[in-house]
Amino acid sequence: MRILMVGDIVGSPGRLAFAQVASRYKADKKVDFIVANAENAAAGKGVTPKLAAEIFAAGADVLTMGDHVWDQKELPPHLPSEPRIIRPANFAPECPGKGWYTAQTPFGPVTVLQLIGRTFMPPNDSPFHCVDAFLKRPELGKIVLVDIHAEATSEKVAMGWYLDGRVSAVVGTHTHVQTADERILPKGTGYLTDLGMTGPYDSVIGRDKESVLRKFVTGMPSKFDVATDDIRLNGVLLTVDEKTGRTTSIKRVQETIGGG
Repeated sequence: MRILMVGDIVGSPGRLAFAQVASRYKADKKVDFIVANAENAAAGKGVTPKLAAEIFAAGADVLTMGDHVWDQKELPPHLPSEPRIIRPANFAPECPGKGWYTAQTPFGPVTVLQLIGRTFMPPNDSPFHCVDAFLKRPELGKIVLVDIHAEATSEKVAMGWYLDGRVSAVVGTHTHVQTADERILPKGTGYLTDLGMTGPYDSVIGRDKESVLRKFVTGMPSKFDVATDDIRLNGVLLTVDEKTGRTTSIKRVQETIGGG
């Protein structure tokens, strides 16, 4: 089974990149399943139900979120009716929505789980204890994909080793900078510390350069608008053996579509 996991979609440039690349990959039968992080899809702050529907229509099968999941007030009441949008599973249990989704596919069930890190992030339950409890669920199939939305590379690397041989893949999101450490861990789990960003690269992690520089140089408040130029999709392409759930190949993806 060929799976594309896409890094944080940022604003309308990111949505455009995703729509162009994902639809082409599916039309050309390059991929069977697509997971995309959409937590910055609405002008860099969360996602709305309308924009989520747009991303699904473009080819996504599951959307993961992150620390910006509650930024758009329309989303929380929408989550119970759209289980394909998942938020971190180690959020408080009272939070709307779920932290996982299982899709039924011709290759068997595919489960996507999202966790959020705790290092340099707001306080949440332990992602390690959370995933231990989750993996005891009897209904899980062979293919389990984990998105860990975290700031610290060390925390993501630790999660990769912790889950090696227990899930099909562990990928990181949140930093908007694609790492170059893709590999298959010894027990068959595909791993990449960060998928990167799907959006404008003539920017500071998706935001207008001048406004961000003004903030860093002066320390004064500055509105961070989404940039518009050098639009790219970043992610990773996995091949997973549906019989064993193990990753057999992993390749970073970076597709440029232009912009400006």
